[in-house]
Amino acid sequence: MFLVRGICAIAFGIMAFAWPGITVLTLVLLYAAHVIIDGATVLGIAMTGRVEGGAWWGMILVGVLGILAGITAFAWPGITAVVLLAFVAIWAILRGIFEIVAAIRLRKVIEDELLLGLAGLASVAFGVLLLLWPAAGLVTIAWIVGANAITFGILSIALGVRLKRLANRGGGPGEAVPS
Repeated sequence: MFLVRGICAIAFGIMAFAWPGITVLTLVLLYAAHVIIDGATVLGIAMTGRVEGGAWWGMILVGVLGILAGITAFAWPGITAVVLLAFVAIWAILRGIFEIVAAIRLRKVIEDELLLGLAGLASVAFGVLLLLWPAAGLVTIAWIVGANAITFGILSIALGVRLKRLANRGGGPGEAVPS
């Protein structure tokens, strides 16, 4: 089963590299389905649960917003992908700025604060590049998903082969087998 799982993961990873646009679209649609289900669940909890202090209104709001976010993502998956990418880019820029500021403040307290500053600069550069070339950023996300799937697949196949060898030598799961 690990062998089959690994082969499927590698096939998925290759498809993610071959068709990054479909991969990103699929991720956005899965996100849309997730937030709709999550929103409906939170809404259900708020409507049926006994929450003291009026907090259930907040849960109703979160549920409705989740459902609306999911519907929006289904209606406009391309825009959703770009907006999510923009959030990642802005987060990276802000994080990088705070790391640079922290490095400047820490220079009197620790050594090698330059490394924190460089990490911050790398985050800022990453965020700026995503904002300048969002299509390349989306393709890169698809490729990262594909690379992860291929790596997982290779490791699963290796595990399957190792387990098969153990089974052939008479060692079952949980039994110690000499190396």
